Amino acid sequence: MPLNENELTLSHEFEGSKKKKSAILLLLATIGPGLTVMLADTDAGSIITSAQSGARWGYSLLWLQFLLIPILYFVQELTTRIGITTGKGHGELIKEKFGAGWAWFSVLTLVVSAIGALVTEFSGIASVGLLFGIPKWISISLASISLILITGFGRYTIVERIAIFIGLFELSFIPAVILAHPDTSSIINGIIGQKPFYDESYRLLIAANVGAVIMPWMIFYQQGAVIDKKLTEKSIRFSRIDTAVGSVVTQIIMAVVLVLTAATIGRINPNVSLTNIQQIADSLIPFVGQVGGKILFSAGIIGASLIAAVVVSLATSWSLGEVMDFKRSLNSSWKEAPIFYGLYAAGIIVSAIIVLSGVPLVTLTISVEIMNSLLLPIVLGFLIALGWKALPEKYKLKNWEKIVLAIIYLLVCSLGILTLFQI
Repeated sequence: MPLNENELTLSHEFEGSKKKKSAILLLLATIGPGLTVMLADTDAGSIITSAQSGARWGYSLLWLQFLLIPILYFVQELTTRIGITTGKGHGELIKEKFGAGWAWFSVLTLVVSAIGALVTEFSGIASVGLLFGIPKWISISLASISLILITGFGRYTIVERIAIFIGLFELSFIPAVILAHPDTSSIINGIIGQKPFYDESYRLLIAANVGAVIMPWMIFYQQGAVIDKKLTEKSIRFSRIDTAVGSVVTQIIMAVVLVLTAATIGRINPNVSLTNIQQIADSLIPFVGQVGGKILFSAGIIGASLIAAVVVSLATSWSLGEVMDFKRSLNSSWKEAPIFYGLYAAGIIVSAIIVLSGVPLVTLTISVEIMNSLLLPIVLGFLIALGWKALPEKYKLKNWEKIVLAIIYLLVCSLGILTLFQI
């Protein structure tokens, strides 16, 4: 019996509702790798860079935080596209397309950079502990144990959810900036007003902010994560949303930190030295409150440092697994993938020992900046080359995408060189 007009309408509405519900469920199932890596992007080192920008130059570098959103998105979107369509990690594809030598070169340099990044995260955690009278060895030991235990569930999705939960503590910078009472008109003037491009220190902070927005380990991590999460080509549209949302969130947090220090430290003492988290805390907390302000600032730093430590450590283990071809998945138990988990734990333990050993962390942080300046053009160059060579025909880079990526590459390389010669 044929359906009447009303029945056909109801049938179409039902099908439409069913498709909409299915799309929402697929989106929720896909979201994770992009948001995780972007929250990790706002790590302790990035927060120091943003705090320096606000304290030294007020709101005049705020425009840059928003300009960096599309740059960050384009790079990480290509990462997920390659990972999902090939089912292979960054190191594995470099090995396949360019040879084992280049793969090892890329991955081993990443390992050195990752250790430096982990040291920066642990120094941030130690600084927060000292704010509350907790000795360095206790805070770092607790953080190290927690980071290792996180991976003991044998499921990627559980680790990802824990990481995102931790990373969302970065949002505590938002109420902290409200306590700082920034002046709206000054913010607007800082965004649209004249910029001191003639000043060398201003240009150097532009380079530092660009260097802080794309870390080499982010590319290795997100490509490995979409594989471990078993995302398919059906998820590509939603993985783009995941990456876009993460890009916006991380740069909003960077902007908030900049406004926070511009409204406080920058207004009173713009020339104060801010080379580590301890100095930022000592200068900032008197403005935002010894109790509430200290708690909010500390929560943000802990969230940023811990999620970055998870992401950096996993990126390193995945990349080494890709070139050495051992089992590498959070869906495996420690017994099933002992080398993968052992390397994850080893990176954390070595970095913790370095921080506890009393080495000059400021010098080490500067060395990490130099390493990232050298490594990023290499990693980004390989990523773009893989975009040319590894993507299937359906997902090949369009001409306009090639132009945009080429511009981003030239920008990153030139600013990286500027940072290298100015440090």
